[in-house]
Amino acid sequence: MQVVDILSPVRVAVSRDGPDQVRTKQQVIKRLSQLLAQGGDTLDPGGIESMLLRREDQQSTGVGGGVAIPHAAIEELDHIVGAVLLCPEPIGFDAIDGLPVSIFFAVIGPRRAVGEHLKTLARVSRLLRDDHFRKSLVEAPNGPAAFELIAREEGRPL
Repeated sequence: MQVVDILSPVRVAVSRDGPDQVRTKQQVIKRLSQLLAQGGDTLDPGGIESMLLRREDQQSTGVGGGVAIPHAAIEELDHIVGAVLLCPEPIGFDAIDGLPVSIFFAVIGPRRAVGEHLKTLARVSRLLRDDHFRKSLVEAPNGPAAFELIAREEGRPL
């Protein structure tokens, strides 16, 4: 499985200036929850938001280098789902390196699939470790373009 397998273009978004721009950690989690709930699964965005916030209360998922990987286990899921929110204007997220975050890659999965969940988090980390790729991703004009960048980075033909 590749990272792009848990995404879809409708679950990748770019926060731009305007009424939809996210500016706080709380708004990031809310928007990611909405994205995760889109596209075929009958998931409650409010329930996802609660689970992601609970995880953030334990320890920030800001891994450094402008990246955060919010994640949670959701009982009613039978597969792993991902969403990406890109914020060209970085947001304070209590990251391990103290720097603000521009790339938020959320992952939710079934509670019973801990091993696969951890493998997915590792794949996401590997995908986002390249400085040049992270810069390109943050500069993407919209969600579909960012999705294409991720697919290309993983060598997936479009």
